[in-house]
Amino acid sequence: MMLDIERTLIDRDAIAARVREMGSQIARDLERDLNAEDAGADYGGRVAIIAVMTGALIFTADLVREMPLKLSLELVTVSSYPGSSTMSKGAAMRSVLPKDLRGKHVLIVDDILDSGQTLDLVKRLVQEQSPATVRICVLLRKLVPRVVEVAAEYVGFDIPNEFVVGYGLDFDGYYRNHPEIAVLRQPVSGADA
Repeated sequence: MMLDIERTLIDRDAIAARVREMGSQIARDLERDLNAEDAGADYGGRVAIIAVMTGALIFTADLVREMPLKLSLELVTVSSYPGSSTMSKGAAMRSVLPKDLRGKHVLIVDDILDSGQTLDLVKRLVQEQSPATVRICVLLRKLVPRVVEVAAEYVGFDIPNEFVVGYGLDFDGYYRNHPEIAVLRQPVSGADA
């Protein structure tokens, strides 16, 4: 039991239902794009999912299982909330982006759209490779002014400006395994986790 959890914002059943809906919608949109290019062609290797680690790990795993398409899955690491910070410190790439995205349909998957800095950085780097399309999918979108305006084509849930954990989201490396989106009691320190 995680005693630092103050309350549940989104329960596991709501998350599961929404992830199924999103996976189906994304798969339909990608199939439409692929079919519009050249009906009957082999589309193997034309869809690339880029998951922003580590927060999007659980969400991405569940999402791609709802997408009955041939696709590749790539991981990138971007840091924006170092240590026990609850405020973004700006986005910095911590890994290398895949180099074979030209002409592909790319879906960038992240856990949360907050300041916009992480997704702006990843999207700009992806676009430099001339993909066929680039879309963004987030589990959560905070209803806050952004440092950088970034549009997400697929959004699981809009949430208020609260620091949340669970279903992949963490505080100081903890709580990623909590199965629901939850708000922590304040103050919380990494030593208490």
